[in-house]
Amino acid sequence: MSQSMEDRLARVMARLKETEEAVARAQHTLDQASATAHSSDRSVRVTVGAKGDVTQLEFLDGKYKTMPPAKLSGVVLEAMNAARAQMARQVVDLVSPVIDRSPGDSGLKDVNVDWNDVFGSLLEDPARSTARTPMSRLRDEIHEDEEDVPADPPAGNPREKKGM
Repeated sequence: MSQSMEDRLARVMARLKETEEAVARAQHTLDQASATAHSSDRSVRVTVGAKGDVTQLEFLDGKYKTMPPAKLSGVVLEAMNAARAQMARQVVDLVSPVIDRSPGDSGLKDVNVDWNDVFGSLLEDPARSTARTPMSRLRDEIHEDEEDVPADPPAGNPREKKGM
């Protein structure tokens, strides 16, 4: 015994309404969402919004005052990327159920989101990841630059040439 067209249409419309409401709830939650992370040395704290935009940057305990500029930029980037990764995981956790909630012949069953394609390496667990990323290469370059910087600048005007 098959269902009437009106019954099937009513079920599909009810499912569509549920999905629309779930999307609206997810959007509202994302509008309020943020993620905060610290650098590994706890000298910097960064907060980002749902789109990964930095909403707050804090330098803690005055440690930044004694850091070479390259080190400071490295810890800022580290905290920023950690906060963005945390936010990316929140987005996936919030949006995946909305996408996956459509069983059978209705809704979003044909939507296939590759979260790694969307967020890249942000979703990788840094503790398990051994792959070199642009961020790890940048950190290496920063540390190499710190070694090349002389402790004391040479005396006198660096533009002066001897014998002139």
